[in-house]
Formats: sequence, structure tokens, C-alpha cells
Amino acid sequence: MNQSKRQQRDLRPSLVFLSGDLLAVPIPLEREEVILGRAFEADVRINDTKVTRKHAKIKTVFDTETQTTQYILTDLKSRNGTFLNGEKIDREILQNGDKITIGEHILRFDLLDEIDREYHRQIHRLISHDDLTGLLSSRSFFSELRREAARSGAENRSFCVLMMDVDFFKNVNDTYGHLTGSKTLEEIGQCIMQILRSGDAASRFGGEEFAAFLLEAELGQALVAAERIRAEIEKFKFSVIRRGKPAESHHVTISIGISSFPADSNDPIELVEMADSALYRAKREGRNRVCAYRELNSEETNKPLPARQD
Repeated sequence: MNQSKRQQRDLRPSLVFLSGDLLAVPIPLEREEVILGRAFEADVRINDTKVTRKHAKIKTVFDTETQTTQYILTDLKSRNGTFLNGEKIDREILQNGDKITIGEHILRFDLLDEIDREYHRQIHRLISHDDLTGLLSSRSFFSELRREAARSGAENRSFCVLMMDVDFFKNVNDTYGHLTGSKTLEEIGQCIMQILRSGDAASRFGGEEFAAFLLEAELGQALVAAERIRAEIEKFKFSVIRRGKPAESHHVTISIGISSFPADSNDPIELVEMADSALYRAKREGRNRVCAYRELNSEETNKPLPARQD
């Protein structure tokens, strides 16, 4: 098999977001029919109020006459229409590089090989993650939090938000320098991720502040997880970076505030504000501690989080 045929065989149809929260993410079109829309059951879910629940579909059809595969975009009688390369359409055959506009989101139809797909995944990671810690950026965290609030609300599930702030972090920079300060933040991110489960999300929220949400967690379970994070960071030997000197270590502590969905609020922004309020109470009460926005009720217990399956 020559190289051109091998390359053609490896090309796979994908949609790449050119705008919105999923910027640069490649979505493979692996099913014969793919629904695009705002509904939870849509194959490609677009969280946009201008998008209809089932807005459009892409159907894969093999043309026996030309012996080629066609990808047909069809509008599903959407409220605001489906646009292809700027023109409103009802049904059109997609060509490589075509741009689809749905609501305020733009997606490009691409035939990608594995190198292309990995490139787009890396670009998205650079955009959505903090360079220093590898955790989500605050923008991406809010995006994921909004999605989780919508999903948990629809499925009647609970989750908890943690806001975390390193105690007296300025002393680290003043005592050991900014290189050690940066290394400390990186290692704190690692500590947090080691304790969180697959599916939970963590973010470097800004400076020395971190955030996380715990899936399918009651307040009592979140208190246990937060205490594990606090205790791990308290005992951890953080690296001191000094050239030409023996390896050293130092210690820091962290304060954590917690809010819960939907018991405290079903609004993602309000949940963050409530957890932040609990965090500052932990600071006022002496730091290096965990505080919840409210007290546990009689039905909530301090039991560990169940392990999540990948």
C-alpha cells in the first residue's frame, strides 16, 4: 500500500470547536448518526441558550456510485438555524474544512489523522490548564462546574465545591525565593490530585488559591476528603530550590472551605462564593483547618468518598 492510500485510510472525521469552552477540542464522529444540540442526550452537547435541544445532525453515508463516504449535515428544524460557511442550510454535504455555526459556537469539520488529533488535544490542554501545576485554569474550572451543576441537577445528584488557600504563602517567597514558591505551588497541585478521584476536578484558581469539586459527594464526605488534603499538605516536605546548597525542605499549611450542591445552592457561582466564605472563616479561626458553609444536618455523616470507576 502506498503512502497516500495509507494516509487516506487513517483519516477520521471530526468536529473541532473554534470557539467556546471546548476551544480546539476534536470530537470524533464515530457513529453513523451524530446529534448536535443542547440536550444532555445529544452526542455533541453545546451549552448555549441559542442552541435547540436537538439542533442538527451529521449522518455518515456510503455512496455506492462514487465509492466514497459522505457526511451530510441536516438542520433539525432548529429555532435559530444551522449555518455552513456563513450560509443558512437545511441539508448539505460536508467538505473537509467546512465551518458550522450553531448558536454562538463555531465548529470545523475536519478529516484528521492521529497526529492532527493529538495536536488539537495538546492545544486544548495548553489553553485550558495552568502551566505551573497542570490543573485546570479558573476559566476552565468554571466551565466544568457549570456543566456538572446542570448534569447533577438533571440527575438529582449532589456534589461539593472546595476553595483552598495556602496559609502565609508570602513568607515562602520572602524566605526561600520565588523559584521555591513556584515549586511549592506545583507540589501542592500534585498533593491535591493524589487525593481526588478520577472524575473530580481541580484548578489553580489564582496565585496561591486552589479550587476543586467532588462528584456525587455529600457534605460529610467532602469534609473527610478536604481533611485528607489538609493533613497531606501539612506533613508534606516541600522542596527548597537553592543552587549549590544541600537539598532542603520546608512546610506549609492550607485552609479549606466547602459548599454543597444542591443543599447550599444550585447556582455554580454562588457555590464558589459560599465555599470562599467558609474558607475565610477557616482563616479567621486560626488557619490550617477545614470549614463548611453550614453545619452537617442529621442525615449527613462524615464517611469517606466512594471510589469512582474510570
